[in-house]
Amino acid sequence: MALQLEDKFKVPSPLGLIALSFVAHFLFKQVPVLTGDAEHFATLVVFLLPILLVSDSLELKLADLKEHGLSLLYLAVVAVVLSVLTALVISDWLFSEYALSNAAVIVLFAMVLATDPVSVVSIFSKFELPHRLKILAEGESLLNDATALIVFVFIGLYALEGEQITAGYVVEISSEVIVGSIVTGMLVGFIGLFAMKSTSNRIAEMMVLIITGYGAFELAEHFYLILDLLGSHSHFHLSGILAVIFATITVHHVMTQAIAEEDSRIDREEAALQVEIQGTETSSGVFRNILRRLKATIEERDRHLRTKEDIQLLALVANTILFVAMAEMIQLNILWKYRIEILAMFLATTVIRGVMMGLFAWISNRTAKMADISMQWWGVLTFAGIKGGLSIVMINMIPASFQHLEMFKAVVIGVIMLSTFIYSGILLLIIGQNKDRFLSEKNQEIIQPLQASQSQQ
Repeated sequence: MALQLEDKFKVPSPLGLIALSFVAHFLFKQVPVLTGDAEHFATLVVFLLPILLVSDSLELKLADLKEHGLSLLYLAVVAVVLSVLTALVISDWLFSEYALSNAAVIVLFAMVLATDPVSVVSIFSKFELPHRLKILAEGESLLNDATALIVFVFIGLYALEGEQITAGYVVEISSEVIVGSIVTGMLVGFIGLFAMKSTSNRIAEMMVLIITGYGAFELAEHFYLILDLLGSHSHFHLSGILAVIFATITVHHVMTQAIAEEDSRIDREEAALQVEIQGTETSSGVFRNILRRLKATIEERDRHLRTKEDIQLLALVANTILFVAMAEMIQLNILWKYRIEILAMFLATTVIRGVMMGLFAWISNRTAKMADISMQWWGVLTFAGIKGGLSIVMINMIPASFQHLEMFKAVVIGVIMLSTFIYSGILLLIIGQNKDRFLSEKNQEIIQPLQASQSQQ
């Protein structure tokens, strides 16, 4: 039903899934179908997260990361850090009656700064948008999660346990986690590529890609086990999200190169076949040999493309399960109890995000290597900050003895619900009103490289 709403009325499937699941949940007297509490929901998210990350990361290309590296660095890292610093300044005014410590503020805002790439991709897939805008919004949604989780775990929770936070510690731990996660992801990605080359079976290729994603996630999250084997007894772990993203990008980059080479090979084989056809003494064996090579090349290329489609189908199923479970978590009495705090946090994070995107537009429009950001792009980037299930995972990492845990849970779930419906609605409105402009910009992206190529010739 959610997919039908999306096709006929352009209602994003996450909205439809949550709304329909919420109605069904209360019609059946609030009987949980998948999960009944935040802890079980967090377990479900951790289980489904790698497949969702693999699917979304397949949309990123290494060339796009190189071209928009500066922009993504600001959106996914600098904006998150500046947002947390802003939160520290306004926290006393925002939650004055709670007297939150700096550590508690960092923990709370890190949870609501994590965005949901699933919802963003779902909305964008229904419209013709400029490629650069999609890369900025979707890339930020993916990489932002890794940054928010690093801030949450290695700074927020670390300080919440009474540890001292210094600038040196922040720089050191951030560098170790980011570099370690990227290297781990790339290594697992190359191992996955080696395994994929050993099979020509499409199902086996898909399973290898999924195992690569889960392997990168588990290896990064349990990196301390490797340190224990080396004699270093430590609980240090890396970012599973970042590891999955770069493992998938590594595999996808090599697969994309292979597809490009296969396309080129098909062109050469077709040209050779044309030459042979024109020959008067060509044997049937030569024809069979060329056709056999041509068929094998096309089959290999199509297998790679179908593997990507299969992963996206699995991600759709995982996404459905996730949003159905999220609807089951809603406790209206708790949300109503903390309605003021939820609204205050929602408005504060919306304003902060708008300011961060405005600062990004100002910097980007004055930097040659960054894309120009129009007012319409600013609106899309601002309201693409829809929150998701990763925030629930973070909630369950907070110690049970924490004084304000119930309030934090209510605020995070409330902000997720509000952003899912309100941000999505505004995003649809902005894109719908500017669809002709966005289509024109997309066409210009296609035409300009062709014009530049022709002028060089």
